[in-house]
Amino acid sequence: MRKGIRNWGPPVLLLTPSLILVAIFVYGLIIANIQTSMTDRHSLAAEGAFVGFQNYITLLTEGRFLHSLLNLVVFTVVFIAGTMIFGFIWAWLLDKGVKAEGVFRSVYLFPMAVSFVASGVVWRWLLNSAEGDRASGLNRMLQTFGLDFLQNSWWNEPIWGMAAIAMPAIWQLSGYIMALFLAGFRGIPDELREAARMDGASEWKLYRHVIFPQLSPIALSALIIVSHMSLKVFDLIMAVTKAIYQTEVPATYMWVALTSNDYAKASAIATVLLVIASLFIIPYLIHTMREEKRSS
Repeated sequence: MRKGIRNWGPPVLLLTPSLILVAIFVYGLIIANIQTSMTDRHSLAAEGAFVGFQNYITLLTEGRFLHSLLNLVVFTVVFIAGTMIFGFIWAWLLDKGVKAEGVFRSVYLFPMAVSFVASGVVWRWLLNSAEGDRASGLNRMLQTFGLDFLQNSWWNEPIWGMAAIAMPAIWQLSGYIMALFLAGFRGIPDELREAARMDGASEWKLYRHVIFPQLSPIALSALIIVSHMSLKVFDLIMAVTKAIYQTEVPATYMWVALTSNDYAKASAIATVLLVIASLFIIPYLIHTMREEKRSS
């Protein structure tokens, strides 16, 4: 008995403070948020009557919230595609071997050191929608190079404006995805590549049958990471456009509801975002656990 306590006692004592804090400030607050979302607390009143899922029904049938979900879908698709494509291409080029690789790695990773708020201020100027003589930012650059026909209103576009908002996020996080893919490339043994070439595999078959399968866990992890980050986008949009209807996503709509003292609606939006994030993360965790069991 004493030997058992000596074995598991210290680890439990070490983890207990963290477990208590997580239980209170993560899961406890999630429960409190769900409870608030099931009340009619739409003002500063201390308490609200229980209304069940009425707030969720109202929210999911509200045009404004559906518009914010559509904006989030457009942003997420463009953001994921951009970061995955650029990240993979940069990693592939670096893996091929270039001079001053350390310089290129630093240049690609530098945007990660900048906060979304700081970069958003710069991109707000770059994505200025003014055209013609009043053009600035990217529109001015296009005008200078004689590409006036490419000038557009960027984030002021009704639907595809969210694709323009995704540009700063792609610029900022492609370097991170590059680092993940580059680590994957460098982790593939040279013996596998040499064996495939000796068997007569072309470069395409080498990538298709050897390299891509080895990179699939990295790609899945990168996909989950950027998907999760896209769902939480808030500070970038606030820095570029502020909380306006045109570029509204669930996170900014939640902020508007919260600052309007509509606590029930804000809590319902937060819960919906939690559920959407869980749809990405839980299958990934299950897949990871199954792969670990197979490997062991």
